[in-house]
Amino acid sequence: MPDLLDPALVKTFAKDKQYLEQTKIPIVTVSASFKEDIKGFHGMKEDESIPDVVFSRAHYSMAVGVATEAWGKTMDYKEAWIVDPTNYVAHKDWKSIQLTEVIGKVLARHRYLKLLKDFVDKFGRNKLPILDSITPPLLHVTKNVDRPFLSLHIATGNILAGLGKTVLQVITDPHVRYDYLNHAEKPNMFFCVFDKKTKQDLLEKAGLIGKKVDPNRVIITGPPVDPRIIKARHKKKAWRSGKLNICITTGGLGTNKDEILELLTNLLPDLRHHRPDYRLLIYTATHKDIADEVTELAKKMRVTVSPLEDKSAKLRIAYHPQIVDANELLIKYGFPWADGFLTKPSGDMAYDAVAAGCFLLTLQEWGEWEHVIREVFEMRGIARPAIVGKISNQLKTLSNAEGKSQSWVEQAMLSAHNIDKQFLNGAENIIKAYRSLKKKDR
Repeated sequence: MPDLLDPALVKTFAKDKQYLEQTKIPIVTVSASFKEDIKGFHGMKEDESIPDVVFSRAHYSMAVGVATEAWGKTMDYKEAWIVDPTNYVAHKDWKSIQLTEVIGKVLARHRYLKLLKDFVDKFGRNKLPILDSITPPLLHVTKNVDRPFLSLHIATGNILAGLGKTVLQVITDPHVRYDYLNHAEKPNMFFCVFDKKTKQDLLEKAGLIGKKVDPNRVIITGPPVDPRIIKARHKKKAWRSGKLNICITTGGLGTNKDEILELLTNLLPDLRHHRPDYRLLIYTATHKDIADEVTELAKKMRVTVSPLEDKSAKLRIAYHPQIVDANELLIKYGFPWADGFLTKPSGDMAYDAVAAGCFLLTLQEWGEWEHVIREVFEMRGIARPAIVGKISNQLKTLSNAEGKSQSWVEQAMLSAHNIDKQFLNGAENIIKAYRSLKKKDR
């Protein structure tokens, strides 16, 4: 067991290990250090003010989405349980976790560092310093689990598959990184993929590096989306007139920060009008600095930031220092309310927004896979690139309809409401694939 500084985490680690051994679906991922919320999960006192170290919303939100599908209405460890070894990194290794977050934030927030970010992606996630830190707690918490693992991160899947554990690895994007193929030829490695093309890409790339993969071990499921988000579409109609509800979002590392502030510089003056054309909800995730800068910019432009509960307000900010709570705010106040999202086309936010029946205006992509995601939704008429410096004019144009014709906004939302079932049933299909795999593993 790792040397943990917080005595309460010794107890939660033991409980997480027990739950993972007893649950029907053991889920592993790497996303953040939601230590305080884990205490709450296990009935201990938690401190809501302590900030998490966060790498990714996606690898958390997608894991929670699959677990929520398995749980139904109430969290039940007997049905599914999630463990992120980031929470149990030994005290002596914690600096490597903090360093990884710092590097990630610098790269994600500045578009001019994208070339360096591309180099890091090419360098490979399997070589980043965090891996040496998360491996000991992951091995400890999983050593007695005799069921297949459902992995929502490349690192956890590769570590466990390399030890001979049976792994169902979810490839969350319509893009296959070579990292996913480290153990692809092994009979204990299975994959859930986005669509037919992603499956073919996986088989082709494996062949290019001399690995033969049984196609039966690659299962097409669609992307994992939290069922609570999908429910939001059922109470939402495509926008036709009135105020447009727009959610502007950053990612787990504060991605596209510069673009978001530029968007607001262009949009906030419109909110000073007595009856503006739109309302804004800014999801700053776990980033206090971004929330503070948005607040300061709004003050400078004489726009009031209203309480999050006021859904009719001109401007609101959704922020929480901890990823579990921040994600819940987005699910409660963002997806059911928004007509459209201004976001980078990341796997989590783009899938979630479209599943909630929203249109997309996309910010700068931060990886080859995000270019593919943008193209997937552009081809379906749901997305188009945001013109950041002229976003106010762009919104006016896209929401304008002549006579009885439909605006682009309405058409895009209708297309989102009629999206292929593969974008909505991913979590359910992944669970079905897991249960089928579990039967074969007996």
